[in-house]
Amino acid sequence: MPIRRRTLLLPAVFAAATAVLSSCTAEVAPKTAENPNQPGRVNTSPEQNRVRAQKVEEIANLVPPEIRNRGTLVVSVSGQGSPPLSFRADDDRTVIGVEIDVAQLVADVLGLRLELQPTSWENIFLSVRSGQHDVGFSNITVTEERKEIYDFATYRTDTVAFLARADSPLVVKGPPDIAGRTVSVSSGTNQEKILLDWDARNRAAGLAPVKFQYYGENSADYYLALRSGRIDLYVGPNPTLSYHATVSGESRVVGTVPGGGEFPAQIAATTRKGNGLVTALARAIDHEIAGGRYAEVLGRWNLGNEALPASQINPPGLPKSVG
Repeated sequence: MPIRRRTLLLPAVFAAATAVLSSCTAEVAPKTAENPNQPGRVNTSPEQNRVRAQKVEEIANLVPPEIRNRGTLVVSVSGQGSPPLSFRADDDRTVIGVEIDVAQLVADVLGLRLELQPTSWENIFLSVRSGQHDVGFSNITVTEERKEIYDFATYRTDTVAFLARADSPLVVKGPPDIAGRTVSVSSGTNQEKILLDWDARNRAAGLAPVKFQYYGENSADYYLALRSGRIDLYVGPNPTLSYHATVSGESRVVGTVPGGGEFPAQIAATTRKGNGLVTALARAIDHEIAGGRYAEVLGRWNLGNEALPASQINPPGLPKSVG
């Protein structure tokens, strides 16, 4: 894999985020201008009352006969906790999140029963490539290397976020804004590569170097370091960091960049190359974008800023030199 996405699959994110919730019975509630630090509320119960769609015969007929006759869409998702992407509900059994909601919409349009198969990040690619699972919905970035093996139907932009304390005056728009700052990021990730590039550009311009701090793969440690003031910024995937800001009220996103740094990137439903499913997936996503239910799904997880105007099949991906 040219881009490590394991920063998205950290069980401690769920524990750290949900610990601040006193009630888990409402959808994501945005902070108000009067009280910007008010924690939002998220429905983390097994009863999700998901946004549902109706079967569209014209699109359903595009599904390969083997899958259509089976009557199920077998979807690989992350089995580890990464709110709001995919994580365990309060019963510690039911998998919920925006990835599941989007997959449900697609399955509905295709007239198929959604069959979720939680698994590890690495196994998502293996199970889709082997045909064991039909499609992966797991915040998978389109890359040129992956396009050699998989077909993609995009449904969100890939965005990296900069998280600061809620009371921080920082705003991050480019490399100079992190000069001299103490910044944390998970080692070996695409986010780290972006920061290292920015730091190198700052040094070349005579600006103060970034002071990097690493805390392993336990995101709770990063959030604690941010809250205590040991770091100025934590950099990671926008959905996860936006979720923490929403539910905790102790942090805020102070800047974003494309997932490839200077290269725009997209998140896509991932299926085995040439199996004939990708057109049906893209058409189903487009149908739900046009119908407004797609926006409703992203909105309930506070990810409206990652919406796409249309699904693309195998768009330009991150080049092999990135990551």
